[in-house]
Formats: sequence, structure tokens, C-alpha cells
Amino acid sequence: MVSIEEAMELVQHTTPFGCVKKTPLLAALDLFLAKDIHAPINMPPFHQSAMDGYAVLFDETHQNDFVLVDEIKAGDNKQRILNIGEAVRIFTGAPTPPNANAVIMQENTSVKENVLTIDDILSKNKNIRLMGEQIQQNQIALQKGEKLNPAAIGFLATLGITEVEVYNKPKITIVVTGNELATPGTSLESGQIYESNAIMLQSALLKKGFTNISITKVKDDYTATKESLNTAIQENDFVLISGGISVGDYDFVGKALLELNTEQIFYKIKQKPGKPMFLGKNNKTIIFALPGNPASALTCYYIYIESALQKFIGNPAYQKNTIDHILENDYDKKGIRGEFLKANTNGTGVQILGSQSSAMLNTFAKANALIYLNEGVRTYKKGEVVKTFLID
Repeated sequence: MVSIEEAMELVQHTTPFGCVKKTPLLAALDLFLAKDIHAPINMPPFHQSAMDGYAVLFDETHQNDFVLVDEIKAGDNKQRILNIGEAVRIFTGAPTPPNANAVIMQENTSVKENVLTIDDILSKNKNIRLMGEQIQQNQIALQKGEKLNPAAIGFLATLGITEVEVYNKPKITIVVTGNELATPGTSLESGQIYESNAIMLQSALLKKGFTNISITKVKDDYTATKESLNTAIQENDFVLISGGISVGDYDFVGKALLELNTEQIFYKIKQKPGKPMFLGKNNKTIIFALPGNPASALTCYYIYIESALQKFIGNPAYQKNTIDHILENDYDKKGIRGEFLKANTNGTGVQILGSQSSAMLNTFAKANALIYLNEGVRTYKKGEVVKTFLID
């Protein structure tokens, strides 16, 4: 049996980074870069007008009146060189003359008989987007580990980049065990309960963008359990098992995993709820065997599985951090194990909710946080600072 801190460290140490693949830019949305990207061009690639108006070449003797000599619109490739006191009509995004030193917005100008008169204060490079102002060629545009949000994808597109190397998202299967489980929508027979862990875990995964998910249901039979687990291990990056990991006569998961030559990283954590959790590795497949009680399974997902998945996809912030919050009600901790309590936080304070049983989800449905209480027996008082995991 390991401590909560040891379990967290072992999960991170055991979980590998996922496969790296080249993918089209749009398909890389919300994925993480597997290597630095250097700018292949300057951005802007030329001196560019920031607005509609007039590009001028001024000095101390030419500050107000300029002779109009040309017009440049967006997309033109003119390289018109100006003399002191000359100007060109120009439009937003158009290349300015190479030696122009200001662009005056059209609202501050007037034109009569090809002479431009301006009513504005001139300054060097006013309203000109300088070549390489956003980024210069060969500079790092985005670093390894950065998440490709819409702005990042747009930025790379402005550099002419069409594909990137990213960490691929994992293939995940959820294996649910138990003779007592019935599918929602069917009639319950005596002794049965509706199975909820599969759809609960699937929903949690989908919310984080993990979509390559399959679900397998298996009865409490050793041969069937072993065969199902063997297939799951061969075909997936992560296997999440619900139930069957305890020590009952019909809990076959642990035995089947060891028979399949799974390396046991740990079994059981000094925590409540979720003590009988198993972490294993079989070749490159990571296996989490979770308690069957719904609140226990979801707690283990938030604390351990979610951070493992984030590491796999290359998220540099994969380690879930705790935040200190002020406790808003008293709590008497009786057991010596570390404890995770369903709670609600308003940003600074945090309130422990009722119905903390590992079998109950009614309170979990209202929670946005888990309070973490260290090992040892003690009473927590309102106003104390407690460690809090935010969940969403």
C-alpha cells in the first residue's frame, strides 16, 4: 500500500508521453506541440501600412505638405522609392515604400490638386507595421508543449505553416465488471443495480477532449475477464477497469492482470475513498483498475487518471496542483488515511458537502472541488486553510 503522494509520483513516472505525429493544422486544435516551431518567414514579411491613408517621407523641412506620386493597395508588389516631400495613397495591409517613414490616416488629411496636406503630428514609423515586428525569421514561434488553441493555429497559418508535430491523443477503453450491473433503460431484476461508471468515466474523458473511447462489459467470470482484459491491453493505450479489483471471491481483475504478465506498479492507496486502486503497465499500455463504487472511481479519475492522460498528450502542466482555500465548516476526520471530500468552492472559501459515501454521486454532482486532508486523525475547524483540488 502506498501513500497518496507516492501514488501521484508513481503515476507520473509510469505514464509515457504519447506518440508524435504530423497532422494538418486544423486537426491539431487543442493538441500539444511535440517540438519547437521556428518562424520560416518574417511577420510581417514587409513594411506594411496599418491603416488607410498616405505613406510619406518627411524630414524637418517637410512636415505638412507632400506631393502625391502614386497609389499602393493591398496585394501590390510596388517598390516605389520616395523623395523627401513625396507621398503615396495607401491602404491597410499594403506594402509601404521601402523608405517611407510614416503613414498618416486619411481622416487627418486633405488633398487638393495632387498636394496632400496633413493635420497630424509626424513621428518615425507612425502607423507602419515593420517587417518582422511580430516575429523574425528563425525565431521560435511556439515552444514545445504549447497548446494549439485557435489563436495559435491562426498565428502558424500566417507564417505559412500547414502541418505540425503534436502528441497524439490516446486510445482508451473502459472495462466494466459485475454480474449485478444492469444497463440503464432495461428493467431491474432482484439484486441488480444500474451500471453508471462507464458513462460517468466516458463523460469525464469526453469533457477533456478524449474521444477515442470504447466500452467493454464483462461478467464475473475469470476466463471472460482475462480474455476481455487481454484484448483491451493489446488494442489500447489506456485501460480503465471498473470493479473486480478487491479481494472478494468473484473479484478476478487482479489475478487476470498478473496472469497476463502485467507489471504491478502499486495496489491500494492509503486514502478514502478509493483505497483498492491498482496501477499497472503491460508493454506500453497503462492500466488503472478502479473501485466499483462510483464516487471512489470518479475521485481516482480526477486525482490520478486525468493527470496521467495530460502527461501522455504532452501537456507541460499535467501535474494537478492544489490550491489553499479557507474551510467554511467544521469536519471531524476519524480515520488515519488521507481523505478526499466532495466540496464546493466560491474562489476563496470551500465548503464540505454532505453524503460523502463512496457509493453516492448525488453530492458529487454538485461539487466543483475535492478537499484533501492529510493522513492522521484530527478535527478541522471553520476558518482553517485546507488543500483543494479543483475539478470540472
